Amino acid sequence: MSRWKFFLACVLLMTGPMLAASSLAAELGDDGLHKPSWLRETFKDLREDLSDANSENKRLLLIVEQRGCIYCTKMHEEVFSDPGIEAFIRENYYAVQLNLFGDIEVTDFDGTVLPEKEMAIRWGVMFTPTLIFLPEDVGSGLSAQQAAVAAMPGAFGKGTTSALLNWIVDHGYQSGEHFQKFLARQMAIEN
Repeated sequence: MSRWKFFLACVLLMTGPMLAASSLAAELGDDGLHKPSWLRETFKDLREDLSDANSENKRLLLIVEQRGCIYCTKMHEEVFSDPGIEAFIRENYYAVQLNLFGDIEVTDFDGTVLPEKEMAIRWGVMFTPTLIFLPEDVGSGLSAQQAAVAAMPGAFGKGTTSALLNWIVDHGYQSGEHFQKFLARQMAIEN
């Protein structure tokens, strides 16, 4: 084998897994954020988004991300791309993406209108990705942060993410059992 062919073989061996992994992630949009097909393009009026989610018998999920976020990429490549998780999100969630440093106006449940980046500050979002799960009914005068039944800041593996998605859909937060205890119980059942 010539040196050139050996060099090309080495490059392919080294970059092949990276190329395969990157093909699993959703395409990047002009804003640099991943755009899986299950995300909803909305006017980012959370009252309308909640109404639309309810009309489809789905839960409203806000996903806050930022350009270049390695943890967002991890979630899209390793977790959201899992066929079971992706199918569960499609079936049970109305997902709306927000950009941590974006300028698109968001209307909160209490009527406050701010650019995405200011809304993230208002809600105390400091990490990306952050998943914010909303109840089916949000009382008047509440912000998304106040109304949220759970928020997941940061990237987690398939097991934890899947358990949280199920816990929300099953209204586990109303049972009095903390999510961490639910997760430990789920892990014990699987082992």
